[in-house]
Amino acid sequence: MSKWNKDTTTKEILESVDLSGKKVLVTGASGGLGEETARALATAGASVIMAARDNAKNSEAKERILSSNSEAKLDLHELNLASLKDVTSSAEEFLSKNDSLDLLVNNAGIMCTPFGHTTDGFEQQFGVNHLGHHLFTGLLMPALEKAEASRVVCLSSGAHLICGVNLEDPMFERRDYDGWDSYGQSKSANALFAREFDRRYADKGIHAFSVHPGMIFTELGRHMTEEDMASLIERRKSQVKADEEPTDSTDMMSPKTVEAGAATTVWACVEKSLENQGGHYLADCQLGVPLASEDSSPGSCSMASHILDDEAAEKLWGLSEQLTGAVFD
Repeated sequence: MSKWNKDTTTKEILESVDLSGKKVLVTGASGGLGEETARALATAGASVIMAARDNAKNSEAKERILSSNSEAKLDLHELNLASLKDVTSSAEEFLSKNDSLDLLVNNAGIMCTPFGHTTDGFEQQFGVNHLGHHLFTGLLMPALEKAEASRVVCLSSGAHLICGVNLEDPMFERRDYDGWDSYGQSKSANALFAREFDRRYADKGIHAFSVHPGMIFTELGRHMTEEDMASLIERRKSQVKADEEPTDSTDMMSPKTVEAGAATTVWACVEKSLENQGGHYLADCQLGVPLASEDSSPGSCSMASHILDDEAAEKLWGLSEQLTGAVFD
């Protein structure tokens, strides 16, 4: 069992860790959890590629990190996950400059957005949060394979408990759109992706994990209205049994600091004991715990059964290859 908990910070995780010589790429590094992840790993000595869609914001994030650590090894990289063409160009640019990659942190994402589509016509939360990262990760496989014991860390969410992936209608073409259902679906997809990725590539020395960072107030929630937040709170209340008082272990609405929120991601990157736990869902710097039953109240480390479904994970992988037009060995 991990000695860490929901309040553990990135500084605590990395206190005796030396990442000198390691190369890391963090998507969505221009703010929030991505910026803190980049800052923390750079402080431990890693060379960090900060990938983001907005070059100006990414540059500002880099300067903030350098202001507290002038020795940080940071490079900026453009990545627009809402366009398969741009994702492909971004991966090609990275590979032209880098032979290997030790850690890939798929942190970028959007949450509870109004109904919309990516450049390629995908429902935007599924397209950005899952499909863009699926393609980007696959294209970076040559670099991940060249590194020794590389890892892929995928940001999921406790919101995966909302629903699994609707493989028959992932784009909401034949069902009513709901921002939280879409977000929950995309976060379940992130967890299933990590599970299937590890099954496929663990024998090559590459492991993948999915991570629930906890509730942190960052720009991720910029699309949320008061109604959206009220809806989320009501969903949470309906999950907790009437005879149960909310506690730290059951109240997923208790916000964390950014340093605590990024800690599980950093733990997934460096914790040696996770080497035999590939494909697992992590939360509060611990292994996720299967939700006992539909009648159980979920805690912050709870995993729904649908993200443990290997058949669903394999089907999602096939669908993702079909939608992105890219098949990887």
